[in-house]
Amino acid sequence: MPILFGVVLLDLIGFGIVIPILPFLSPQLGASKLDIAYIIATYAVCSGICGPYWGRLSDRIGRKPVIMVCLLGAALSYMMLGLATELWMIYLARAFAGAMAGNFGVASAMMADITSPEQRARGMGVIGTAWGLGMVLGPLLGGLLSGDTASFTLPCLVAGGMSLLAIGAAALFLPESLSEERRATHRRHHRDGQRITTYSLLTQTGNRMLVAQYVLHNACTSAVTYIFPLWAGDRLGWAAREVGVVFGIQGALIVFLQGGVLGPAVRVLGEFRLLRIAISVFLLGLVLAVFASGMPLMVASVFLAMSGATLCMPLLNTITTYRTPVEFRGRMLGTTGSASAWGRVAGPLVAGANLSLFGYAGAWSGCVVIVLFYATWVFRQASSLELSPGMQSGD
Repeated sequence: MPILFGVVLLDLIGFGIVIPILPFLSPQLGASKLDIAYIIATYAVCSGICGPYWGRLSDRIGRKPVIMVCLLGAALSYMMLGLATELWMIYLARAFAGAMAGNFGVASAMMADITSPEQRARGMGVIGTAWGLGMVLGPLLGGLLSGDTASFTLPCLVAGGMSLLAIGAAALFLPESLSEERRATHRRHHRDGQRITTYSLLTQTGNRMLVAQYVLHNACTSAVTYIFPLWAGDRLGWAAREVGVVFGIQGALIVFLQGGVLGPAVRVLGEFRLLRIAISVFLLGLVLAVFASGMPLMVASVFLAMSGATLCMPLLNTITTYRTPVEFRGRMLGTTGSASAWGRVAGPLVAGANLSLFGYAGAWSGCVVIVLFYATWVFRQASSLELSPGMQSGD
């Protein structure tokens, strides 16, 4: 678990470096605010198309080689971004980055492989903690490296270097988590024609509506990360450095919540009660953003919304792994990763359209509507998925 944590952390620091600079890099090459949404959507579309492939491949050949290949793709994409001199080059770099973005789903499958059902939520929280630390260190580093002159080549090259460090760490220290027996079983099913489609897998496991929540969750969280830098830039006059500091502080909150609060809270409340609390906090923060004016309320609304949102994903991942046979775990988490990516396509596009038509209050109101659908499922439908010992039989 500590080795996997370290590899994911190095990768996510590189990912985090790019977050605060992309909304400021793109306009230098002629991008409009809607172009920024399209660039974010380009990454997500490619991730949505390729995510299930990486999950299936990890079921067949193991988690470790897939993680290393995806890390190499990430390193190349950051270098392409740092060297971009035309707007189309940014689109190309982000498309390639999305196509290679299979790590989060595969790393989650690896975490599920090495944890017992009782420790599963804690293990997913460890992945979330790595995400949070990446969001602390990455945006802070990206904002600082961009400097007062807003030079973006250095931050992108450093991001690529972080992915290369992660490859080295994985090669030297990360053991394979999926046994040869499990891999052989999956390959035998594939070879003998005993194939199961993704839709059939979702139907048999009862996960269709559960996977749909990944779309809604990520549509809204990606909309928040798209809207906030523009909101802060227009209303407060902020640049990449200030936005990076805010994202860094939010990352620290993610570390605290997922690393310190999640495990004990699950033991006391259970997955579904905690999920209901988290989604309520998420919704409250977005409602506050609709009416916020001035720096304190603007920043507080985003902190509140993202703090609630950050607890949802490890809980959804935990529930999904309970309900999926081990031999299909990589595919299922690849599918949820793909669903997340399609949410990240829809979120910035919807937010960008609302922003153009209705301004910032309208853009935040659109997020509120999305989370209301999400919350409806959490409060009305999740009880039908309450866990039973039979659901954990794959472990």
